[in-house]
Amino acid sequence: MTAAAALAGPNRGIILILLAHIAFTTMDATNKTLSETYPVTQIIWAFYVGFAAAALAWAVFGGGVRNALHTRRPTLQLARAALLPLNMAAVVLALSLMSMAEVIAVGISYPLMITVLSALVLKEDVGPRRWAAVVVGFLGVLLIVRPGLAVFNPASLIILGAAALFAVYQIMTKILGRTDRPITLTLYTALVGAVLTSFFAPLDWHTPDATGWALLALTAAAGTVGHSLVIQALESTPASVLQPFNYVQLVWTTVVGFVVFGDLPDAMTVLGTSIVVASGLYVWWRERVRAGAVR
Repeated sequence: MTAAAALAGPNRGIILILLAHIAFTTMDATNKTLSETYPVTQIIWAFYVGFAAAALAWAVFGGGVRNALHTRRPTLQLARAALLPLNMAAVVLALSLMSMAEVIAVGISYPLMITVLSALVLKEDVGPRRWAAVVVGFLGVLLIVRPGLAVFNPASLIILGAAALFAVYQIMTKILGRTDRPITLTLYTALVGAVLTSFFAPLDWHTPDATGWALLALTAAAGTVGHSLVIQALESTPASVLQPFNYVQLVWTTVVGFVVFGDLPDAMTVLGTSIVVASGLYVWWRERVRAGAVR
């Protein structure tokens, strides 16, 4: 296979999503480092400055900002856009209190939550096999969190909340994606987040030194590149094909967490994570079967 062929069609999207998760892992590691010195609001503000600049540039060269802001459902757009800063704040706070591997291990339960919300909100038909997989997946989450035991970390509840917020955000994305273009969703997400964080960041501002500014710039760049790669991946490859490759972030996170912070997940976390991933993959496979994509 030639290099050009490898980068064509679905293969291109898969490669891009893997690169996106490297960028997001870089962002998480940078945010964990920054959280030792700087407030959460200041950290996510830095991301949104870079993200908004990139989104505005895309809109300007893609038909104009006014055209990109046109939406049939402005209230839902604003509500969706306001959820992501809350999700990011919860993730950064959790990163300051937990290892990267633990944060991602609990956070990847969001596809199971999406399945539940799809049934409750979108009235999608979720069969008994997928419901069983969701239940098993949440048992895996309990193995990671271990409530009631001495090793229980209350910060696990923060990342569970973040996963729930992201699941709601994804459901809203699915609804808005029926009528609005990707640039519209991206621009609202970036601008609303930039406005909200620009209001809250000055309330607890710590003037960065040169290293601080460099790390804030890195988190902005890594996050913006990650989102850009996801958008490009979705343009060439269906989301249903890409979904299993999102779990590769566990590998990047574990490696970076060990190399940079010396953290390794314990055996119960590995077991629980394996159950969550297996359940998520089974739900994904059943959805493909129901859609007629797999025979």
